[in-house]
Amino acid sequence: MAARIVLGVSGGIAAYKVASLLRLYREAGHEVDVIPTPNSLEFVGRATWEALSGRQVTESVFQEIDSVRHVRLGQEADLVVVAPATADILARAATGQSNDLLTATLLTAHCPVVFAPAMHTEMWLHPATQANVATLRSRGVTVLDPADGRLTGKDSGPGRLPEPAELFEKTSAILAASLNQRATATHNQSGAASSSSGIDGAESSPDAARPLEGRIVTISAGGTREPLDPVRFLGNRSSGRQGVAIAQAARDAGADVRFVAAHMDIPTPDGVILTTASTALELRDAVFEAARGADILIMNAAVADFRPSEYADTKIKKKDDVADPVIHLVRNPDILAEVVAERNANDFSTLPPLIVGFAAETGDAETSVVEHGAAKLARKGCEMLVVNQVGSSLVFGQDTNSVTILSADGTQPVEFSGTKTSVAQVLIETIAARVDSLDK
Repeated sequence: MAARIVLGVSGGIAAYKVASLLRLYREAGHEVDVIPTPNSLEFVGRATWEALSGRQVTESVFQEIDSVRHVRLGQEADLVVVAPATADILARAATGQSNDLLTATLLTAHCPVVFAPAMHTEMWLHPATQANVATLRSRGVTVLDPADGRLTGKDSGPGRLPEPAELFEKTSAILAASLNQRATATHNQSGAASSSSGIDGAESSPDAARPLEGRIVTISAGGTREPLDPVRFLGNRSSGRQGVAIAQAARDAGADVRFVAAHMDIPTPDGVILTTASTALELRDAVFEAARGADILIMNAAVADFRPSEYADTKIKKKDDVADPVIHLVRNPDILAEVVAERNANDFSTLPPLIVGFAAETGDAETSVVEHGAAKLARKGCEMLVVNQVGSSLVFGQDTNSVTILSADGTQPVEFSGTKTSVAQVLIETIAARVDSLDK
């Protein structure tokens, strides 16, 4: 669906990447008004933005005064995206300044607003920047986490602008959710007009961009490691990417996120309450603790099914005159099933009413991946199960995923393929709809 997008560009070197983002928006059929800050024009000139957008570009509130453009742009936008978002623009937005066309537009926007930060690591991690980010998020603004990678010069770390394709996909999902929510609200309003209740459905609906506002979501992620000796362990290929994406999506949807992290190849997300665990036994204790009082539990962690029955205090040596060691394994607890069982056994349980499991499956000659998942959903007793096929080059460590979301209540399965970021957004939207149905 075509929409009106305001694309703000602040003064960072990453501004050159935003030209590709603009092209993606235009190819999708959207109308895009580019608002550069004066400093950003030192990196990418006005002519580039006008050529790619097909529209006049200005950064001043003193142009097109007769149309009150500094108010009209924000009022008429369906989405505002600021990329790159420098520390300066985050600070000015957080404090409500209005000293150029972009900040004035931010103050008049009624639509979802998304910031894509890009700056040096020290600037991103500075307490002032983090406080500004927290302030914006508390107001319902989406502030994406920057990527971790090469920065200007020889520096590397968190602060890199995500790639244009990733920004396009994530912001498009936010836009689609907002447009769908608006359509639903319009429908509810028309229905309410003929209802004697006098209740406006739009007012009772959650914000489109924050459907989990006020909810507590506990998420486990990463892979457990079961030690064999001080050097070796049994583990799995989980990188934690999908769990991090889910935590970010839940956080951006307004939830208070408790994040239980096993071993991960990437940094934990900002804006969450973090608990770390290494082994399956440690993860079980951490999950039970973090899940109490939560509304939703999402068990994304890849938990080892088995662990060595004995731990060697010293490194196991390879010796020619000694037979090869035999490793005996014992079964690890089924954390998902235990949480469900304890909750169901207690009418006054503080464990979440909505529990979502993950099933990393491989099919065989007799049974498909989804059939294995459906059987697991029945065994575990949770409300939802996310099934994905795994393998040496599938899911683990990759940027993409293909999932089928199964529901115990018989709701039609949701199938989706895409980046792990987009999969996380679809999952959170599906969960938010399920939570709403439980409340009714």
